[in-house]
Parts: sequence; structure tokens; C-alpha cells
Amino acid sequence: MIQLMCVGWVIGIASIGKTFPILQSLILPCIALFILSLLLKLTVLKPVHTLWFKFLQLCLGFSLGISLGYSYAQQQLNDRLNFREKQAEQVEVIAYVKTINELSESSIQQKIQVLNRHTEVVQWQTFLKNEKQADHQPVLELGQYYHLQGKTLPAHSYATQGVFDQEQWYLQQNIMSGFKVTSVQKLSEQDISALGYGRYVRQQHSILNQFQLWMEQQRLVLRNFIDQQPVKHKGLLLALLTGDKSLLTPETEQLFQRFGMNHLLAISGPHVLIFALLVCWSLHQLICRYCPQVYLKWPKQYLLIVPFCICVLLYCAFVGFEIPALRTLLTCLLISGLVLLKQKIQPLSVLLLSASILLMFDPFSILSAAFWLSYGACFVLLRIYQTVQQKGHAEEIKTKTQAIKIQLKILIESQWKIFLALFPLMLIFFKQVAWITPLSNLFAIPWIGIIIVPLDVIAALCYFIFEPLGSLIFQINDLCLSILLIFMHGLDQIFSPALQPVTMSFWMLLSLCLGLIILFLPRGVVPKTWSVLCFVPLIMIDSNKNEFELTVLDVGQGQAIFVRDQDQTMMIDTGGNYDESKFSVGKQIILPFLSVNGVSELNQLILTHLDQDHKGAYESIKADLPINTIYSNEQLAVANSSQFDYCHQGQKWQWNDRVKMTILSPKAEQLVNAKDEKNEMSCVVYLQVTNAEPYQNFLLMGDAGWPTEYQILQDYPNLKVDVLVLGHHGSRHSSAYHFLKQLKPKLAVASAGFNNRYKHPSVVVESRLKELKIPLLSTIKQGSIHFSKHKSIMAIEFERDSQQWLKP
Repeated sequence: MIQLMCVGWVIGIASIGKTFPILQSLILPCIALFILSLLLKLTVLKPVHTLWFKFLQLCLGFSLGISLGYSYAQQQLNDRLNFREKQAEQVEVIAYVKTINELSESSIQQKIQVLNRHTEVVQWQTFLKNEKQADHQPVLELGQYYHLQGKTLPAHSYATQGVFDQEQWYLQQNIMSGFKVTSVQKLSEQDISALGYGRYVRQQHSILNQFQLWMEQQRLVLRNFIDQQPVKHKGLLLALLTGDKSLLTPETEQLFQRFGMNHLLAISGPHVLIFALLVCWSLHQLICRYCPQVYLKWPKQYLLIVPFCICVLLYCAFVGFEIPALRTLLTCLLISGLVLLKQKIQPLSVLLLSASILLMFDPFSILSAAFWLSYGACFVLLRIYQTVQQKGHAEEIKTKTQAIKIQLKILIESQWKIFLALFPLMLIFFKQVAWITPLSNLFAIPWIGIIIVPLDVIAALCYFIFEPLGSLIFQINDLCLSILLIFMHGLDQIFSPALQPVTMSFWMLLSLCLGLIILFLPRGVVPKTWSVLCFVPLIMIDSNKNEFELTVLDVGQGQAIFVRDQDQTMMIDTGGNYDESKFSVGKQIILPFLSVNGVSELNQLILTHLDQDHKGAYESIKADLPINTIYSNEQLAVANSSQFDYCHQGQKWQWNDRVKMTILSPKAEQLVNAKDEKNEMSCVVYLQVTNAEPYQNFLLMGDAGWPTEYQILQDYPNLKVDVLVLGHHGSRHSSAYHFLKQLKPKLAVASAGFNNRYKHPSVVVESRLKELKIPLLSTIKQGSIHFSKHKSIMAIEFERDSQQWLKP
């Protein structure tokens, strides 16, 4: 019963941000029925143990868990959304610094507590230039108060399916806004008290807050110490010790990413346990040497359990209570409680209780990949442990050689099982996998877990006791890291690993998850052969067989449109960042979107013109995305697997007698002017879908302006348009009044970026549309705009409606 309620609680919390009114309305009935069932079981039905009554109780407990979890998560979400900044503006704030900053090559990111913005203290993330790049740039110091001036930078995600959700990440981290600092003035505690925040100052003097501040100061001191050491891999030493990646080079981080080992750079359960075990082993040796009689009074497991839990708590505080560390802390406390109470330990129940308690304190951790990967790996290791225990009772280990063979077998088995079990989660969160991960982990995990992390912990402890010894051990550990990197570089030369995008539709991914869950469940719960039925859809479902859909993607200030019907796929433009090396629209938006939609190649790509915001992303992904034919108004270099052709007026394509596309502009003889008049020579695409209502005819204008609009009206006087994708992102030099009036579309769409410097879509265009009573949609407010045909109905969906925090 408790297990099922915990499962329901986790599922309910996982529904955070979704709209399920029925779950909220079920709370009171579920509570009432659950209490009634307990009373009946204790009184009237006490001697009766019918199967149907047990089943009813289990259903009620599960339903109660889901409804309570959902309601609690929604309440917490609404409270947090109330303090989120929505507009970029110049502000002055009073702030306190209580956490260590994060360094990068060009900037310093520092979380601050803002005292004067709301009735409650909120957390913002500040951005300053790195002091190494700017000598006079002030640094925000731990435990200090400041008067800051700057500009708020509200989180605004690229609301496109499969893309990293910045707004979700900000909520999960409890960051209410970004903040670009322009002026810093240090304040004293007396100044803060004089401003009316004396109560907050007194709170920071409490024992708990002073302890947390001291811990952060020790992390900073240790980071500075490692940074000054004569070692090559100071970034890895620090990351493996505290999870702080401030000293890590991009090359090293990319190497770990290519091998699928980036999770090792974050603090996990083993790091915490290694520290606690080292301290407790040392304590045990002291007791055995100087006062062994203590064990006669208190057994070892009872005497050492308290210092063990204290060590786990201290290390969790030292690394900032990261999710994997918190999971370990809660699990250790639960197991310790059961040991002290002499209760039977049920590992699965402990894991579920740990997750439920963690979500009670921080329901937003459910949004983190670390939560799912951490508990997923624990579940797999638990199943491996149970299997080993069962075999251990049946087999007798006679020699050390047999024991070593069994340990190696367990290591190999655990790696491929963990990789297989976490495969769906990797696709959900990262949309790509590294197939070499199980092989590289065979060496890396034992080497890191048995040698590097223990040495790191010992070196840190020695630093606080005797600094020269700590320095020596860090240098020895640096040599151990060199061995690890030599191994990884060797594999890199042999296999040239890379993160591979994997394309799976939602239903294929769901089938895979169900099949793997059945495989990893204990024997006897569900027949293992049922997993085969779940894997069948992976073979049978053809993800390309879809009814017509057209999606105007949210790619910021740019344009990218995806079109699909049956087995035909096309994109019209790909968007592009001004510098794809800093943020790649192609790799961070286009490829993830295609991946979650089960698209691994395109039949056609039309680049309306070669401006960076329309074709820039293509340059960064052309080696990763096979495309049969590419069209544009200018010649461009394409991959060897692609063919190039010019687009010009009169070209037509037809898909299965259901979708017809025509190029309306430019004329073939005008292509010579494309280099000098990129915008005006944009390829204008007219798309028609048969038997669709209310949206059947789509006109996609690229960056074309008034002259092209006038020419189209002359060449196609009877043109019917239901959906008009505005030219030049809604610029005032496009979408002329006469053009809009004659076409009179049912809907206008502007593809533009949040807070873009061009102020697209233009106020002038908006007023024209309003006067003509043409509704305007924009990727700024709606996110990606998705048209899909079901039978004869062309439905429309907005990505920003998919999550509560994405809604404007």
C-alpha cells in the first residue's frame, strides 16, 4: 500500500505544469473513501480478507497519491511563478550573496538573494565579466550585501518540441530572473538594517545559515587552493570533488560528453559514501586499537551509524545539497532508522520513500534529469544486487579467482544494464546517446570510484589538517587522472566516439520504456515475454507515416518551417544564430526537434535566401542531417549526399495528390539579382492541402517585401490564402495594407525572437492586421505553431500551451 501511494505521489508530482482539473477535484473524494476503507477494514471487515477489497484499497491509495502529488506540485508551481520576472527592464536591487559563484572563460555567474523586489526574498542569477578578462570588474563576495544596478533578463525558452527548456531550468533552480550587472556598491549590515531589512540580517546570523555560509566559504577556499596547484587537470580534480566545473576546460568536458560520461563530473551517491566510509573506517581502526571494549557494549553497526550519517550530511552540505547527494542522504537516513529500530530493510521501498520525501521538500527536482537518472541507476543497481544475492545463496565461492571473476562479471553486467535501462531517459532529456559508454565505463568507473575519488577526498581532508600533504596527494591524483585521460584519448583515436542523435516518436519511446520496465521488474511480477509485445511497435510503427503537418518553429529571431505528409519531409529555412559556434540553432533546436518527431533525414530543404537567420543553422548540421535536394535563390556549398537546384517561379511539387507546392517568386531571370537583393529575391512558397478546413492554403513569404508582394498580386490575382507567414518576420517594410486586404487570410503568423532589437513584428503591421480583423500569432507568444490534419480538420496547437510556465 505504502509503495503504491509513493508511486502515485511521484507520478502526481511529475505532472507538474500540466492541466488536469480532474485530479484536483478527486482529492476530497479519494481522502474520504480511503479513510472509509481503513475504518471498514479495522471494524466491520476486520476478519474478511477478500481479494476485491484489497484491490479497491490499492486503487484508492494509488489515486490518493496521484491527486495529492499533483495538487501539491501545482500549488508550489503557482507560488513560484508569482515571483518570476516577465519583462526586461533597468532596476536597482539590494542583494545578499550566500552561495559560491560559477566561473567560465568569459563570465561569472552568481546567484544572489534579492531583498527589495517582492514581499519575499527571491533568487536571481547575475552575470558579470570574468575578473581575469577585466581587472577592474568587481566580484560579489560571499556573505556580503550589495546595491546593484542592471538589467533583468527574464528566462524565455525556445518553445519548440524537444528543445532545452530554459524557463523550466530556472524554475527548477529557483531562479526568478537573470540579471546583467552594470554597477556594484557594497553595503554594510548597518546600511541594510537602516533600509528596513534588519530581520533578514538577523536570520543570516542563525546557526544554520552561518554553517551554510561557512561551508560555501570552504568550497571557495578549496577551489582557490586547487587552482594554485602545479597540476594539469585541476578542473577535473575540483569537479570530481565538489561538482564545481569552474576550472574545467571545454575540451575536457567535451571529451567526457563524447564518451557519455559527463555524469561522472557531477557529485553522485558514491562520492558521498566514499567520504563517509573513509571517515568511519578510520574511526573503526582507532576504536579497535585504543578501546575495543566499546564494541562489547554497542555493536559496530549501531556505534558507527551516527557518525556515518553525520559524514553523509556534511558532504551533502559541502557540495550544496545536489539531487544525487540528497538522494543518498535520505536513503542512508531511512536505512539507518530501520537498522536502529531493527526492522527489515526492503530496498525498493526505501528507494520509493526516499524519492517521495525528496519531492516533498523540493517538488521541482522532478524536472531535473539528475533526479531520474540518479534513481533510475539506483533501481538497476538494486535489481543487480538482488540477483547477485539470489545467486550467492545458490553458489559457493571457493577461491579468490572465482571471487574476482564474479566481480568482473557483475561490473560488466551492471554497465550494459544501466546503459540499457537509462537509454530512454537519455533520449528524453538529451535526445542523443554515446554507444561507447558501456565500454569506457568498464575502466573509468572503477578507476574513478576506487582510486581518484578516494584520493580526492583524502587530499581535501589533508588540506584542512596539513596543507603540504594535501597538495602532495592532489599532485599524485593528478597522475592518476592522466592515466584515465590517456585511456580515453586512446579509445578516442580507435573509435572516434560521438554523441549520436536517435530519432523516436513518442509512441515508440513509450513502447521502449514499458518493455524495459517489464524486463527489469523482479521475476514473477509480470511475465518477461510481455516485453516482446512492447518492442514490436519499434519495428512495426513507421514514424514517417503521418497525416499532413506544418510547424512554424520557434527559433528566436529567424525562420524555420517543417512540413511533413506521409513519407515526405521538408523544411523551409532552418533559422540560425548570428554565431552558431556560441549557440547553435541547428544542433540545439533543429536536430532535437527532428529527433523527437522521428525524422532522421529530409527529402527537401528550401532556403528562401542565404541570410544567417534563415540558413545559418544548415551550415552547422549539414554533416549530421542527410538531405536529398536543397533549393535556394543563390548557389551554396552542400554536403556530398545532397543535390542543389535554384528555386524560381513556376516550380511545382505534389505529394500523393494531397499536398501541392508552388514557388511564386522570384522569376528565373531575376536570380542574377539575388546576391544584391537577398530579401526581395526570397523564394516565396505557396502550399495547398486538399480536403482540409479551415486552413487549406499557406503562403510563406520568406523575407520578401512590398515589391515582391505587388508582383505576386499581379501574377496571381486570384490567390487564395488561409494562413500567411508574414514576410521579414513582420517588418513594417513587408505586409503592405493592400496586400493584406486583397488576400484577407484567416490567420497571420510572425516568426520572430523575444525582445529582438528590430521590434518585430512591427507595431505598424500589427495595426494593419487589427484594422483588417486578421488574427496575428507569433512565435514569441505562442512558441512553435503546429498545424496538423486529422481527417478533414486542420487543427492548430501552440507549444507554449504545453506547460504552465511557458504560457505568456
